[in-house]
Amino acid sequence: MRLPDLEAWAIFAAVADHQSFSGAADTIGLSKATVSKAVSRLEQHLGQSLFHRTSRRLALTEAGRPLADHARRMVAEARAAEEAARDAASAPQGSVRLAAPMSFGVTHVAPLVAEFLTRHPGVAIDLHLSDARVDIIGEGFDIALRIGDLADSSLRARRLGDIVTHIVAAPAYLAAAGMPADAAALAGHRLLRYANITGNWRFRGPGGAEVSIRPDGPLMANSGDALVPALLAGLGIAPLPGFIVGPHIASGALVPILPEWTPAAVGLHLLTPPSPLRPQRVEALIAFLAARLHDPCGRAVLRAGDLSSPDHG
Repeated sequence: MRLPDLEAWAIFAAVADHQSFSGAADTIGLSKATVSKAVSRLEQHLGQSLFHRTSRRLALTEAGRPLADHARRMVAEARAAEEAARDAASAPQGSVRLAAPMSFGVTHVAPLVAEFLTRHPGVAIDLHLSDARVDIIGEGFDIALRIGDLADSSLRARRLGDIVTHIVAAPAYLAAAGMPADAAALAGHRLLRYANITGNWRFRGPGGAEVSIRPDGPLMANSGDALVPALLAGLGIAPLPGFIVGPHIASGALVPILPEWTPAAVGLHLLTPPSPLRPQRVEALIAFLAARLHDPCGRAVLRAGDLSSPDHG
């Protein structure tokens, strides 16, 4: 049985990441000729081209794109196995790449990162905050926190807790437009939308009644925080998580409405690449985040007007 050419697969992954033979060669400490020969060797073994080559550009072929993901997984698992062996008798050390939604990351994750680094001075964390869904494997993340429904994938997922969300509006808006009688009545109001939520808003009410409405209004944004000034200005109604609107509810600047209409809770999930092999520093951060984020928004947060829509950031 012929063994896989693991060196060629690792070199292929480096070239795919850098989109350059020269860049890959500089990073892994090999000559450009050696890198080029390894990729050609792999192409000959597979019987297909992995890159489109021109004088100015190098791009993965249609066949090469999925194989690049496989190559990255091979490299990641090999590194994890080596690091796990080295870490067994030592304190956690090295770098961890962590992705989280922007607003939640600022309010909840960044303080925990500071605490974790104080406890583990040998660890460095590269924290990436964005409401866009990152490619965990392709972009080399060790851990990603994600809020909302999860698409089926090969990633390992762990639900840490639930996010409390409120339907809110300013008192001035409600005085001018009136209080919605039920969830169906929201369709007649100005609704401010979080861009990463697609489709209708769905509610479950008294007696198991279900309502689905298509939101429409004057503002859509890819950040929940960006909707708050419009809410405070009395421009409409929006469902937003407690970690964004909690202080405004407490101050009375925003009012939670429709407490009897509640859909299923939105989950906070921790995602990792599919391999069960992880360095000690990654395992330590996973355990720390899981322990501290099991109740991410705090049960003391006002629950009136809860609405849970997927993918709040």
